[in-house]
Amino acid sequence: MKAIGVREFGGPEVLEIVDLPEPPPGPGEVRIRVHAAAVNPTDITFRSGGRAAQLAERPPPYVPGVDVAGVIDELGEGTDGRLAVGDAVIAFVIPIGPHGGAYAQQIVVQEASVVRAPLGVSFPEASTLLLNAVTARLSLDALGLPAGSTVAVIGASGAVGGYATQLAKADGLSVLAVATSSDAPLVRGLGADVIVEPRDNIADQVRRRLPTGAPGLIDGAAVDALALPAVADGGGLVTLKGWTGPTERGIVIHPISSFGSAINTALLDRLRSQVDEGILTLRVADVLPAKEAAEAHRRLSAGGVRGRLVLDFSQPL
Repeated sequence: MKAIGVREFGGPEVLEIVDLPEPPPGPGEVRIRVHAAAVNPTDITFRSGGRAAQLAERPPPYVPGVDVAGVIDELGEGTDGRLAVGDAVIAFVIPIGPHGGAYAQQIVVQEASVVRAPLGVSFPEASTLLLNAVTARLSLDALGLPAGSTVAVIGASGAVGGYATQLAKADGLSVLAVATSSDAPLVRGLGADVIVEPRDNIADQVRRRLPTGAPGLIDGAAVDALALPAVADGGGLVTLKGWTGPTERGIVIHPISSFGSAINTALLDRLRSQVDEGILTLRVADVLPAKEAAEAHRRLSAGGVRGRLVLDFSQPL
């Protein structure tokens, strides 16, 4: 089979088509014929060497990709009957795991990381759900705000921020979204109650609407310490790229990593069902042939992408 991988870490240009053996599923695993793989910021980190230490004992090529949609074409021994050959599915793939990432014509993953695809959506749409929705769900759970509270979301127009906005509304929270005026219609459509612009001092913008600060804030734009003044005394701040402080005024910082939830089947299926219920909206910015993975990485790095870029693996590479 063919995949998109890297033989050395670096810029987008290191992504290339590679030939790999067709992978057989082992016990408790399934094999998926990939139709679509979403391109996420974590893929850029992987490509540029951010996971190099964890891959040091393995020979290249290394295959990125976390979010995938496709069709099951083989089941390993010991699977529990929840899934069948021919099922349209989505999966949360760990690219530093034993089988590599999602940018491949076929992938093997643990059955626990696979759930049926949402109903009535395309493979590119389905591929955009799990990584970002899991991150949003974990973020809200970490803050633990009671219904009726307000959560602030910086970067509400992004993939994590958009899902966080919709899930927060479903939880009975009010959402103060930090987004540009050009993104205001999008963010309002996702359910934001109040929108403020990310001007020079985000905290000032938030506190004009919430004078005592936000009881909980999700930092989807990695502004890190600049977000602290927007949080109420004793409140919570979710960070998504590992920032842990220092903090102030009793604020609790919650660094979120979603990889530990890759085998939380109940969570993955709950998020899938929330798409079926209309709670979550799948947003595709563009679909590119898989061989144009480098261009997709360049576009994501350049910023301004709304929704996810998706690589199409349904056609021959």
